[in-house]
Amino acid sequence: MNTSSALAPIEKTIDRFQECYEAIQENMAHVLVGQQEVVRLLSAGVMSGGHMLLIGVPGLAKTMMAKMMARILGWEFRRIQFTPDLMPADITGTEILQSDESGTRRELVFRKGPVFANLILADEINRTPPKTQAALLEAMQEHSVTVGGKTYCFDPPFVVIATQNPIEQEGTYPLPEAQLDRFFLSIHVDYPPQKAELDIARRPANPDTPDIEQVASLDEFKGFIDIVDQMPVTDRVLAYAVSLTAGSRPGDPSADAYIKKYVSWGAGPRATQHLVAAAKTEALMDGRPSPEVEDIRKMAVAVLRHRIIPSYTALGDGIDAAAVVNYLLEARN
Repeated sequence: MNTSSALAPIEKTIDRFQECYEAIQENMAHVLVGQQEVVRLLSAGVMSGGHMLLIGVPGLAKTMMAKMMARILGWEFRRIQFTPDLMPADITGTEILQSDESGTRRELVFRKGPVFANLILADEINRTPPKTQAALLEAMQEHSVTVGGKTYCFDPPFVVIATQNPIEQEGTYPLPEAQLDRFFLSIHVDYPPQKAELDIARRPANPDTPDIEQVASLDEFKGFIDIVDQMPVTDRVLAYAVSLTAGSRPGDPSADAYIKKYVSWGAGPRATQHLVAAAKTEALMDGRPSPEVEDIRKMAVAVLRHRIIPSYTALGDGIDAAAVVNYLLEARN
């Protein structure tokens, strides 16, 4: 077999992957100003099929980002506003008693909930009790729901973008660590720079929504997710990913005095898997067929910070999980 002809379809897919990423960036720039890094991480999440936690104070366009991403991708989109009275059936769906056309026979029929879509916006996920949070997080893990003893699978792709307000604590239910671990990326949305905010101020408060063409078909995105899974990774890159996650655990032999002092619990093996997948996606968005150590470093904070639990000493000294990840990166430079 001719090696060059065998590699041609792979190269074509990589080129298409990069082309779609650039199209997402270009379209998002029509409505967003000064959030290029957030858009890059959101793109990495959707193009690898990973769920994301979007954290930021009110007014930073978190909801608009998710809605625009769905429009750009052409995916079926549902927004679920999480409130204290939201029930699991409000998300997954429920069985209803329905009569047939003759009216002589009734049977239970499953009515699908809003979770049956390609892109789900779970708005303010920490404002609903754990029972309802768990219903969504189970669907995220299994890509299906079970109601009345029957399992109903979602049509791929299936991605959840959950938002959280970090400053509001009254009436909230923080996600447990085991549930946070199911998120592929934790994306923190910060205030835009003053120059970008000046551009925002010039824009009308209620601008017209621009016409947007779908950047790729659903089948293409399924192929993107497959190529991320199948992408080769060198032992050197894998070893570096493992060194970061293992080094974050205070009980690991590789942990130094800083980690033992400032970390209660480190990242687990799922973090290593997600770190490698994120590095693969970063490489593909850059048009490269295999990730490098630098790709691991670029994605490390977004992948690891929601999986590391700082100690009470760290909280007292003003050291958060992102600072711990940055320390690990510096120590392993």
